[in-house]
Amino acid sequence: MALLSEDEQRQVSEAIHRVERDTDAELVTVLAPRADDYAYIPLLWAGLLALVVPGAINYFPGWFSAWELTLVQWATFIVVGLVFRRPAITTRLIPRAVRHWRAGNLARRQFLEQELHHTEGGTGMLIFVSEAERYVEILVDRGISARISDETWQSIVAAFTRRVKEGETLQGFLECIEACGEHLKEQVPATHERNELPNHLVVLD
Repeated sequence: MALLSEDEQRQVSEAIHRVERDTDAELVTVLAPRADDYAYIPLLWAGLLALVVPGAINYFPGWFSAWELTLVQWATFIVVGLVFRRPAITTRLIPRAVRHWRAGNLARRQFLEQELHHTEGGTGMLIFVSEAERYVEILVDRGISARISDETWQSIVAAFTRRVKEGETLQGFLECIEACGEHLKEQVPATHERNELPNHLVVLD
């Protein structure tokens, strides 16, 4: 899953700039390849399978001696551990609730790290995406939440999530920013010209 190119990131930045001309809201977009490296997950599965599979194979026929069984268990642990380290496989081994919990935590950390809670009038908005988890979240500060309910963003998030699942992250960003802009223009219109936060897409390592 490739992150956005420089040209695609520029398109996101331009979309933010267009929206912010008509609203006091400060939009920040963050794209993460994954919310966690989940390094412990392949080891847990490798350990479990190394204990269960060789023992189950050997239980009835008694094919292996104690020494051979130990070797098979070690070999199983190493092979499974290496195979399950592949990001595409690792992600599928983690329960959806855990993946979304980790992604949600990262989104909230980014809201603070990007200083969206320090904007004039509390009009900060974060559009956060974690590609591996196929997770999208919109977080807003008090100046926006007081005027626009959280339910307003749900359909926008759902549409963006579908785009991420289809590998169309750029299109998802552009559609999301435009849709958010329509609500912000109406409910949080521009009262004066300002740009407190950078408009570029923040891409995490």
